[in-house]
Amino acid sequence: MVTNLSNNNTILCEWVKEIRDTGLQTDRMRFRRNMERIGEVCAYEISKSLPYQQVNIQTPMGETICSQLEQQPVIATVLRAGVPLHNGLLNYFDKADNAFIGGYRKHHRDGSFEIEQQYVTSPPLAGRTLIIADPMLATGATLLLALDTLTAFGTPTAIHIVCAIACTVGIELIERKYTDINIWAGDIDDELTARGYIVPGLGDAGDLAYGNKIQD
Repeated sequence: MVTNLSNNNTILCEWVKEIRDTGLQTDRMRFRRNMERIGEVCAYEISKSLPYQQVNIQTPMGETICSQLEQQPVIATVLRAGVPLHNGLLNYFDKADNAFIGGYRKHHRDGSFEIEQQYVTSPPLAGRTLIIADPMLATGATLLLALDTLTAFGTPTAIHIVCAIACTVGIELIERKYTDINIWAGDIDDELTARGYIVPGLGDAGDLAYGNKIQD
């Protein structure tokens, strides 16, 4: 299932507009906060699909029955760009377990690149709901490697990808291997540059959140 949250006019559309707008992108705090808020909306939407159980609780005035999650999800993040989006998810799933992946594009002089993945930490995933945050689903190569790595920690009962901007090319790559996956996107674009950047996209989310990097 692929959900484009910009298909409906909500306040999220304004946050997507702001993270795309070059006139506003120099405000790093605003950029990070908008990413965080997109994560919060996605967390709320995902929460509707999770299993709940009824529990008895004691209030100061008596007893009542409330719903609570049967099990907390695992929130995974592709560092460093995914951190603000991850924080938004964690604001809502505040008891969740967490997984972290250090991955990046290693570019070559001919314009091609490969994915370098140098750090992974995760709790057991068997029987859990996995939510993975990556702000830009472009070619899909980084997320595909991340999913392949994480599922070695166990087979989740459900997988949700949360991204601010996705490209149809990356979506199709992921869905070819993970047919039952759920993708939640702030918006979806259809074009990639030769270097694998989304058009119109928003640029490099990690640089916009945390500053330019030096990379060989």
